[in-house]
Amino acid sequence: MKSTASILLVSVIAFFWACGPRPIPPPQPVEFHPGNALFSKAEKLFQKKEYDNALKLYNEYISNFTKGYLAAEALLKIGLIQTALGKNDGARKTFEQIIGKYPDSFFALTAKVEILATLFNKGNYQQVIRRAGVILKTTNSRAHLLRTYILLGDSYLATGSAVDALDSYLSAYKIAENEEKEDIYTKIVWAAKNVDPKSIVRLLTRMGNKLPADDLIYKLGVKKYEWKKYEDAVSLLSDFVEKFPKHNHVVQAENLIKEINEKFTFNHNTLGCLLPLSGPYETYGHKILNCIQLARSQFNAKHNRPSIKLIVKDTESDPEKAALAVQELSEERVGAIIGPVATHEAAAAAAQENRIPIITLSQKKNITTIGDYVFRNFITPKMQVESIVSYAMNVLGLSRFAVLYPDEKYGKTFAELFQDEVDAYGGEIVKVEPYGPDQTDFADQIKKLADSDMEFIEHPEEKEVGPDLEQTKPVIDFDAIFIPDGPKASGLILPQLAFYDVVGIQLLGTNLWHSHRLIHMAQQFVQGAIMVDGFFAESNSKKVKDFVNKFEETFGEKPGFIEAVAYDTAMILFNLVGRNDIQSRSQVKDEIMNLRNFHGLTGETSFDHTGNAHKRLYILQIEKDNFIELENK
Repeated sequence: MKSTASILLVSVIAFFWACGPRPIPPPQPVEFHPGNALFSKAEKLFQKKEYDNALKLYNEYISNFTKGYLAAEALLKIGLIQTALGKNDGARKTFEQIIGKYPDSFFALTAKVEILATLFNKGNYQQVIRRAGVILKTTNSRAHLLRTYILLGDSYLATGSAVDALDSYLSAYKIAENEEKEDIYTKIVWAAKNVDPKSIVRLLTRMGNKLPADDLIYKLGVKKYEWKKYEDAVSLLSDFVEKFPKHNHVVQAENLIKEINEKFTFNHNTLGCLLPLSGPYETYGHKILNCIQLARSQFNAKHNRPSIKLIVKDTESDPEKAALAVQELSEERVGAIIGPVATHEAAAAAAQENRIPIITLSQKKNITTIGDYVFRNFITPKMQVESIVSYAMNVLGLSRFAVLYPDEKYGKTFAELFQDEVDAYGGEIVKVEPYGPDQTDFADQIKKLADSDMEFIEHPEEKEVGPDLEQTKPVIDFDAIFIPDGPKASGLILPQLAFYDVVGIQLLGTNLWHSHRLIHMAQQFVQGAIMVDGFFAESNSKKVKDFVNKFEETFGEKPGFIEAVAYDTAMILFNLVGRNDIQSRSQVKDEIMNLRNFHGLTGETSFDHTGNAHKRLYILQIEKDNFIELENK
C-alpha cells in the first residue's frame, strides 16, 4: 500500500519533470535512433500513470540500448516510478546508479533531488535537511531548486520546525510559476499556523520585493482569525495596515481588527481558575481555591480599581474536561489562567492553542515545553538542589559530599541533580550509595560510605569471657551527606549513621525533611540538619505572618506550600490582568516572562524565557524540637 507522502509526490513528479530542461541529443537525428519508438511508448504509459507497463518498457530500453542517448532518462523514469509505487529503497539505488554512470549530466542532479523524496518517504527527515542544503548550493536550475525547497519544507514541518518550513515554502513560492503557486500556498498556510506573527513578517520582509508580501500577510492574518488565533490575527493585520496603507484590503483588515478587539481580546480584571473541585484531588482543589479567593479579597481591598472577577472551572481531574474548560474560559475572555493541580498537559496544550497565559501548579517535568504561553510556579527538584548546594558550599564552606538515596524515581532524580550541581560548583562527590525503597536496615550502605566494618576479635587474656565485638574506626572523608527521602526512611537512617560512628558531618535533606515526624523519630540524631522548602509558616517575614494569621482565622488551620504558592500566583496574575496598559494576552505572557524578584510568601520569584519559575527558597535547620529559618544569602 502506498504511503500518503508517496501518493502526494506523484503529482509533484509530473510537474517537476515538465519544468526541467531536456538533455542535448547527440549528432545523430533523433528520428533515426532504433530505440525511439520503444522509449516513446514507455513515455505515453508513464504520462497515463500506467506505471507497471511503463516500467517494463523502460527496463527493456535499458537492456537493449545500454548506451542509448535516452538511457539516463529511462533510468530516471524507472526511479520515479519506483518512488511513486512506494519502493523507496529500490528507487534510491536507481538514482544512485544514474549519479555513478552519468555524474556530470542534468539527470545526475535530478537523481540527487529525487533521493531526497525517497528519504522523506522513509521518514529520514534530518537526512533530507542535510542533503538539501548541499543541493541548494550547487544548482541554478529552477526546477531543482523548487523541488528541493518543497521537500525541505515538508521535512522541517515533519520535525516540528514550522518557522524553517515556512522559510523553505516561501523560497519555493518566490521562484514558482503561476500554475505551481496554489499548491505551495497551501503549504505556506499550513506551516504558518504555528508560527508567530513576528517571524512571519520577518521572513516575508527578508524576501524583499520577490514575494507579494502584502497579499500573503493579509491572507495569513485572515487564516489566523479563522483558526481562532485572534491575537496573531490582530498582529498580522495591524502590520499589513501599517506597511501597505493603500492596499485594496486595508478596509477589510481594519474591520476585522475592530471585530476581534471587540469580541475576542480579554476582559480586564478577569482571571480563569482551573481546579479539581471534585474527584480524587478535590481536597487540594478546595484548599487552593480558598487561597485564591483570600488573595482576591485582599487584592480588591488594597487597590483602588475595578474588582477582580474570578471564573472557576472544575476539571474533575479529567484531561478532556480540563481542555474543554480552557476553551470555555477563552470564550469568556479571561486574561490568564491559574491551575490546574492535575491534568496539566491537557490544560496547558489547550491554553497554548488558544493563546491564553497559564501558570500551572505542577512539578511535572517539561510542562513548559508545550509552548510559550505555558508557565510553572512550583518548587522543583532542581530548584531545591540548587538552593541547598549553594548554601552548603557558599555559606557553610563544605566541598566534599556523600549521597545516600532510595533506588526509585524520586531518589534517583535528586541524587543525579545533586551530583551535577556539586560538580558545577567545583565540589566533589566522594561516595554514592543507593538502598531499596522498602529497606529498614542500612548497615551495608553506611559501612560502604564510611569504609568501615564490624568484626569479632578474640582477646587471648579474656577467653573465658568469649569474643568481643569491635568496630574498626570509620574513615569519613566527606563533609556532608545528602539523603533525598521522606521522614519515615530518613528517621531510620540517621540513628544508624550515629550507631556506626558516622558523626560530625552536616546532614542535608529535601523539603520532605520539613516534618515534625522526622524530629520525633530521629530526635538527637537529626539536630543541626539542614533542608530547603518553598514556604515556612513560622517565618519572621511580616508578609508571611499576616498571611498565616489571616488563613488560620478564616479556615481554622495552618497553610502549607501549596496554599502559599497558589496565593502568590494569584497575586501575580491579579496585578497583570488589572493593568490598563496591558491590552492583550500576549502582553500578559510577556510580562510574566519578564517578571523579576516578585517578593511573595514562597520567597522571591522570577520567570525565565522557558516559562519556569526561579525561587530563592527557605533554608531551614532543626534545633531541638523546632525548625528555624537560616538566612539565605
